[in-house]
Parts: sequence; C-alpha cells; structure tokens
Amino acid sequence: MPENRSIDPASVDALKKAKAENIETVWDRYDAMQPQCGFGELGICCRICNMGPCRIDPFGEGPQEGVCGANADTIVARNLARMIAAGAAAHSDHGRDVANTLILAAEGKTDAYKVKDIQKLRRIAEEYGINTSGKDDSKIALEVGKAALVEFGQQEGELKFAKRAPQKRQELWRKLGIMPRGIDREIVEMMHRTTMGVDNDYKNIIGQGMRTSLTDGWGGSMIATELQDILFGSPKPIRANVNMGNLREDEVNIIVHGHEPTLSDVVVAASRDPELLELAKKYGAKGINLGGICCTASEILMRHGIPVTGNFLQQELAVITGAVDLMMVDVQCIMPSLSNITKCYHTKLVTTSPKCKIPNVTHVEFHEEKAYETAKEILRMGIENFKNRKKNAIQIPSNTKGFIAGFTAETAFNILGGRYRSTYRPLNDAIISGRLRGAAGVVGCCNPNIKHDWAHLTMIKELIKNDVLVVTTGCSAIAAAKVGLLDPEEGKRFAGRGLQEICEAVGIPPVLHLGSCVDNSRILIVLSNVVKEGGLGDDLSDLPVAGAAPEWMSEKAVAIGFYVVASGVFTIFGTPQPVLGSKNVTRYLCDDLEKIVGGKYAFEADPVKAARLMIEHMNKKRAALKLAPVMYEEGSLKKEKVAISA
Repeated sequence: MPENRSIDPASVDALKKAKAENIETVWDRYDAMQPQCGFGELGICCRICNMGPCRIDPFGEGPQEGVCGANADTIVARNLARMIAAGAAAHSDHGRDVANTLILAAEGKTDAYKVKDIQKLRRIAEEYGINTSGKDDSKIALEVGKAALVEFGQQEGELKFAKRAPQKRQELWRKLGIMPRGIDREIVEMMHRTTMGVDNDYKNIIGQGMRTSLTDGWGGSMIATELQDILFGSPKPIRANVNMGNLREDEVNIIVHGHEPTLSDVVVAASRDPELLELAKKYGAKGINLGGICCTASEILMRHGIPVTGNFLQQELAVITGAVDLMMVDVQCIMPSLSNITKCYHTKLVTTSPKCKIPNVTHVEFHEEKAYETAKEILRMGIENFKNRKKNAIQIPSNTKGFIAGFTAETAFNILGGRYRSTYRPLNDAIISGRLRGAAGVVGCCNPNIKHDWAHLTMIKELIKNDVLVVTTGCSAIAAAKVGLLDPEEGKRFAGRGLQEICEAVGIPPVLHLGSCVDNSRILIVLSNVVKEGGLGDDLSDLPVAGAAPEWMSEKAVAIGFYVVASGVFTIFGTPQPVLGSKNVTRYLCDDLEKIVGGKYAFEADPVKAARLMIEHMNKKRAALKLAPVMYEEGSLKKEKVAISA
C-alpha cells in the first residue's frame, strides 16, 4: 500500500498514480529483491579475489574462513573500510572539481563564475598561509584553488582544515596515527590495505578507515563547502517552498538533481534569460519553473531560494506526476531507473557529467568554460519539450510547505550574538544553564527499507520535544521542511519549553537546515567553535551532542558516520552497517571505540528509542561537565508524545 511506503502525502499520491499506471518504482524493486542476501547484510561475503566469492557461515556450522584464510573479522572490516573509501572518494572528488572551477574562474577562462564572497576568500587564504597583501581577488582565488588541490595529492604533512578541530582532538589523532595526510593518499592506502593478502587486523583496518573518513569531513567535503561559498556566495537564511506541489502546470518544469552545483547554479541564471523566457512563451508556457532533488536542490535553495521538489526517494515520483519537462542530473544518488520511467512520460532526461552516463539517455557534457551556453542548451531542450506534454497524464500533488534554510557556521555566529556581538556565547550559555539539553545532527538519505521520511521526522520531533537543538542536512533536511519543522512559528510548537524560548528570542526554527551532504562539514565547524567559545570542555567528545542517520542508504553515509565518530561524537545509524557477522567488529564499533576516539556507534531502527539513546548520552556528558540540570526536565521526557503527521 502506498500509505505504508511514505508518510509524505505528495509521495503517496504519486505512488498511487504509479500503481494505477503500472509504473515500477524503487519500492517495487525493493519488494522484488526480498529476501535480500543475508551474507551481504552481515558483511560476511568476500569477492576481493578470484579464489572466491567466499562467505562465512553465521551459524558456525559451515566455513569460518575464506579460501585465503580470512575470517569474519577481516572480511567484515575490509568490506566496511571499502565503503568508507568509496564514500570519501565521492565527496572528495566533488571538492576537487570545485577547486578546479575556482582556478578556472581566477584565470579568467570562464565567464560564468566569479568570486562572490571576498571575505571568506581572504579568510581561507589566511588559513592556507597565503599572503594577500597587495594582491587582487583573482590572484588570491588562484592561489587558494591551487592550495586546495595540493591537499588531494600531498603525501606527507596534515590537512589544513584538520587544524580547525580543537587542539586536544588534533593531538589524539596524531597519537593514534589517524591524522589525515593527503586526501588521495588515504583513500588509495585504504584500498591497498584491503586488497587480498595485506591487512588482516580488523582494528588496524578500521583505524585506517577512520583516517580515510577524516579526509572527507575535514578535507574533501570541507573544501567543497568552503570553496562553493567563495564561488557562489555564502548562504544566508532564506525563505523557500518544498515538495512536489511546486511543479507548475502552466510553466516549463525543469528539475536539477544530483550533488554538484557548478552547472545548476548557472542554470538558475540562465532560466532568467529573456531569450529563453520568450521561447517558453512561444511554446505556450508562462515561464520557466526550476526545482531541485537531493543535494543539488539544497545548493540552489540556499543561495537562490529555488523550491525543493523532493528528496532521494522522490526522484522517480516527480517524473510520475507527468509535469516534468526535463530532468538534468550530474553525479551521485541518480537512480538508473530514471531512464525507463522518463520513457513512460514525455520527460527528457539529460546527463551532464563525464563521470555519470546512462545508456540511451541524452548526454550534454558540462565544461566550466562553456557553462552558460550549456545551461541554455539544456533549458532550451526542456522548453521545446513542453509541447509534448500529455495533459491527461499530469497529476501534480497540491502539497507544498514554506520553510527557512541557509544556516551556516557563520550565520549561526551572527544570529546568536547579534550584529554588534557576533558570538557563540548565547548557544553555550543556553546549554550550560540547562535551557538547552544539547544539540543533535540528524542527517542522511532516505531508504525504501524504512518508511519514507518517518524515521527522520519521528526522531527529530522526539529530540526537539526534549529541548535538543537539531541541525540537519541533505535528504533529512528536506523531510523536516515538508512538515514545517524548518519554519520558526510552526516548528516551535513541537519543541520543549527551553528550546521554544531560544527560538522565540533569536527568531530561528528548532531545526536548522545547514545545507547539502558535503555541508555536514559545517556541523564540525560549529562544534569546534562551541568548544573554542569555552565552558563545555576542551574537545568535541566533551560536548552534549550526538549524530544520527536514521534512514541511511549510501557509502557516503558510512564515510560521514566514521568521520563524526572519529571526531568524538556518539552516532546512531537506523539500520546496522554490514558488520553484524563479526561480533568483534560490532563490539569494537559500538563499545571499544569510545575509549579510543571518544565517539562510538549504536544501531537502532526505532527512531524514538534512538532519540532516547542520544538524550541519555547528552545527559551523561552534561553530568561529566557538572552542568546545571536541564531547566524543564519535568515537562520534557514525561510529556505526551507529539503525534507525527505530515
């Protein structure tokens, strides 16, 4: 039943339409895959060499070693480490591309890009040790871009942004030998260590896994975030709308989907080109309506207020409305199924990256030097396709919701302290005094193995009800926006009394949208700034904070989870990572790691139980810091649960 697959009414409507029209979606394919491979779920299958594939018998009756002699501990650790490497590679390659774009802009090789945040450019230059005296912005941008690229290939030393972490955390990383050296070096070494006949010590493998993940959070992702702010402008709080109700029956609907904003940001500008607007009118449309899916959506949302059409599991559903004239995709989280689904409607699907091609799909390769021309070419395809709409096939859900996005480490600094006293002090004081219990990052994808959006929203509501300030990114942020949690007035009614008081005083919602998946790095910066502000310990592991990915899906989520844990933060995944086939690895992740890096994992599918684990952790950290009791404890945990409704 569609109602069992999503709690979002717009998605339910689209699923009903799909069923009526006999269109297969990701949920149908998930059902057809049942039962899924138990060996894979437990992480105890191995196909690294051609002596296999091998698998370990989880019941202890069959083989307990692969052909080479690798046991469950080794196989599980290697598989997990390779997921970390793949996730870190995806985010880091994103950062590399942004650095290359900054260099092209600085060299004047593209007219589509220029430095939009001069202040951040100069701040980042200073961090890289670049002398800015007497240099124009282009020269500084060139040096910053090249300095960022060096981080990928360097073989020794330490990543520059890792020095943003508290000093105690840096010293711990060095002591443990997991301070990242170069981004590519750690990813390559991780792949080498996990090939046949190399590293067989699960603790050693996971140690390098943490080092590799840190190259993502404090390296590739942070580089992507910071350089995108320089190129496209740092986000500021901005109002927008979310969900498929933003599609327009009388306009050309263009969806941008993926994770890299280098082309989509230019598409925003091109969509306002008088020539294209006139062409749209010629074909009978009133205008050009842009919408976004996944993290590309968040990028153009935060900087331009472009409506968000939906999150990961809504990419097929947007097409099923029959109203999408063109979907432009770049990289990551693109379902190959889009090729078949778009053929059932009039929708034109266009791939743009040389890294992501789909058979029998139009490919318009993007190069920064011709960004604006490429954007116009793709938009023109969508406009010309408007006439091919099947009007009787169009069914646009009415659901849409207003919200606020565009929060960053810098805007939080300014909002909390005000114009003349920009500081994190009010946030620290609110935690110290007990008005806030702590803070939580709820992030990540959505997955058909959990009811769409349900786990995100149930967890977030349980947390804010108990005076926990929530920050969110990616698909989780989109889920929260769809039910009003990112709206100051509507969201605060779900919050506990202490959090309500903070929201009213500062004018923020109880859940802050910090951006796309790479912008999880903003959370690391915020936490480091909180430690620097003082009064809450001297390391990230001292803070009453926790992280969660209740509906995680991709290898990128595993890399994110590991850099958060390696940074000292307790982290919960809704469904287990594929490690349960090894009791030793599971115990290491969910218990022993806390004694080593200060952070650890928990796996809990029930979002209320998971939220309670996070709250208990915050209470433990508050007690260790000898902080005041939570101000409204009696009215929080004991009060009746707020009903989840979309």
